[in-house]
Amino acid sequence: MRPLPTLLTLALAAAFGGFTVSAIHAHLDNRAEAAPSAVVPATAALPAVVAGQPVPSLAPMLERAMPAVVSVNTKQVVRVRNPFFDDPFFRRLFPQVPQERINESLGSGVIIDADKGYVLTNHHVIDNADDVQATLADGRTVKAEFLGSDPDTDIALIRIPADKLTALPLGDSNQLRVGDFVVAIGNPFGFSQTVTSGIVSAVGRSGIRGLGFQNFIQTDASINPGNSGGALVNLSGQLVGINTASFNPRGSMAGNIGLGLAIPSNLARDVVEQLVTKGVVVRGTLGLETQNLSPQLAQGLGLAEARGALVTRVLAGSGAADAGLKAGDVVLALNGQRVDNAQALHNFEGLSSVGSRVELDVRRDGKPLQLQATLKEQPRAVGGDTLDPRLAGATFADLPESLRQAGLNGVLVSEVARGSRAAQSGLASGDIVLAASSGEFVDLASWRASFDARPQQLVLRILRGNAPGQLVMR
Repeated sequence: MRPLPTLLTLALAAAFGGFTVSAIHAHLDNRAEAAPSAVVPATAALPAVVAGQPVPSLAPMLERAMPAVVSVNTKQVVRVRNPFFDDPFFRRLFPQVPQERINESLGSGVIIDADKGYVLTNHHVIDNADDVQATLADGRTVKAEFLGSDPDTDIALIRIPADKLTALPLGDSNQLRVGDFVVAIGNPFGFSQTVTSGIVSAVGRSGIRGLGFQNFIQTDASINPGNSGGALVNLSGQLVGINTASFNPRGSMAGNIGLGLAIPSNLARDVVEQLVTKGVVVRGTLGLETQNLSPQLAQGLGLAEARGALVTRVLAGSGAADAGLKAGDVVLALNGQRVDNAQALHNFEGLSSVGSRVELDVRRDGKPLQLQATLKEQPRAVGGDTLDPRLAGATFADLPESLRQAGLNGVLVSEVARGSRAAQSGLASGDIVLAASSGEFVDLASWRASFDARPQQLVLRILRGNAPGQLVMR
């Protein structure tokens, strides 16, 4: 009897040879030669038992899990801007020229509640879509209903009105360890019901620019375009993550290089619970501003290394103020989780719910200090008239976390009423306020606090598109 490694090698060679004939042969100019049938029969297959031991296989688990993964197809109607068609004469002369186009995209989703038809996917898969449809593993295509999404964690919840659905049970992603085997299921490049496998390469991965609040599972299971919103499952067939991105400095078309990222199932569970009960995600905040430590600052504060978040401001009435935090304190850990810089502290806040109690490991005047704080609700939007009459008609919101991760600080002008005082001064929806004569600020909470004393002249430094500018509010 051949040893097991030899049998596996021969069987894999036969399987690849069959794939070459059926798929690659039809599409590539430089085709691989199939293995000669005299050496490896085309019907070769792994035996069910070798030396009295059953051969391990993921097939039984995947037969249960794969029907819960769906293909998510979206369509967005985009108006084509053509200056010639501002003239009615040209519109009459060329009525057949389309003035709209339809953008289509493809992603994946995971059924998490078969009775209610709840499907988890990524926010970026369905963002701005006018029509969302889900194609089930059995070939049925149904129109999906949008229930809510959270751009800052890239999670969206949709509902499909269909019966005989299969759902994946949610596992405990906190139990994942580096080295655990995982399987990614999705629709990369439109190839439906595709399975790739690998291990957990890292947990708690963060610090990736432009990806919102981060606590990613990193895996070397192949994750490619179209996998977004698909399932990352453990060997028990439990959903432990939502595949969201692959990291490749050369771009996604360079191919998978074994750096896939998935949103932990525990984080997804918390977001879904808020979307179902409240329709929106409400985040907690400590109510402080921090900055990174330089080696010189660390030395002056009596720290052995330039690590932690230096508190520069504590907002009145905040959870941080109630806990006794002061400017000049250095936060080194939260609930035992190491804090390396200001961004790590901000990321921790963004992933915490309102009412969460946090134990802070602080250094004050070079001495260790333990403080307890409770995160309070972070307002989602603020009306300009509550800050200053010159801002009446404008509504301000926190920046999308993807922009903040990219290095921007400030607030977003989410809406400006037509004819309002703010509009008359030139403020427009979509502007980003970077600085103001009212005082220093980095986010919505400190923007509100900066108006404790109204400035005599209110000047805003804004970013509109990629163009900076300045507005004098009257």
